[in-house]
Amino acid sequence: MILTADGGSTKTTWMTEENGTRQLFRTQGLNPFHQTEDEMRRIINNELLRQEGFPCAAAISYVHFYGAGCTIEKAPLLATILCDTFPASYDVEVGSDILGAARALFHNEEGIACILGTGSNSCLYDGKEIVANVSPMGYILGDEGSGAVLGKTFVNCLYKGGHSETQKVFEKETGLTAAEIIENVYRRPFPNRFLASLATFIRRHTDEPWIEQMVVECFREFFKRNISHYQRPELPCSFVGSIAFYFERELRIAAEKEGSIIGKVMKEPLML
Repeated sequence: MILTADGGSTKTTWMTEENGTRQLFRTQGLNPFHQTEDEMRRIINNELLRQEGFPCAAAISYVHFYGAGCTIEKAPLLATILCDTFPASYDVEVGSDILGAARALFHNEEGIACILGTGSNSCLYDGKEIVANVSPMGYILGDEGSGAVLGKTFVNCLYKGGHSETQKVFEKETGLTAAEIIENVYRRPFPNRFLASLATFIRRHTDEPWIEQMVVECFREFFKRNISHYQRPELPCSFVGSIAFYFERELRIAAEKEGSIIGKVMKEPLML
């Protein structure tokens, strides 16, 4: 049995496959850049292995994990955890989430693969491997177009841009105040997940011109600071991630303004 995982900062999707039969399972995000070894082991043991319908660990023969934070330095730690968890497996592969996205989007064709979820990333893919990658730099220094940056930009505009009526609607719908936002961002774990969660409100209110414009401008920054560096405007840019999927209209507007071609847009690379 093959186990393939798409690991993001907010959630991880796991897919088992045997004799053409596939099943999906979900846990919270696994990211070796932000989480300790104990935290990741706890998620796998408590959320995955105990999930109803998940096969026994001994039944897994191959594990392919593509995830956020799986850099050359951090991937071996997660590989060790997976080897310990699935000791009967013949092979455990841990790679970056952008490599997994590229393979899902383009298979053996050339293209520019992009992720827009809680974080963002992109790469130039030659049909087999990544040949160029602009470092995403994380949601504080980069991650343009990501859910975390959308949330961060929205909060700034909401409280410092004179949008008092929208502020009232936001606080009523979400139950959040400015003080609680600050608490979540500066004092609680996973502020990137919290900021990305605000994309739900943003999506519901893109009929407000300033919100729509803000979203489009965030996506334009993604193209300017990432895609333009590959200098391959003739290649399609294809996307995976919930932000790309739910804001596809605004994404296509931004791409047209920046002279980029949009190919596929998928919510996640592992689809039944």
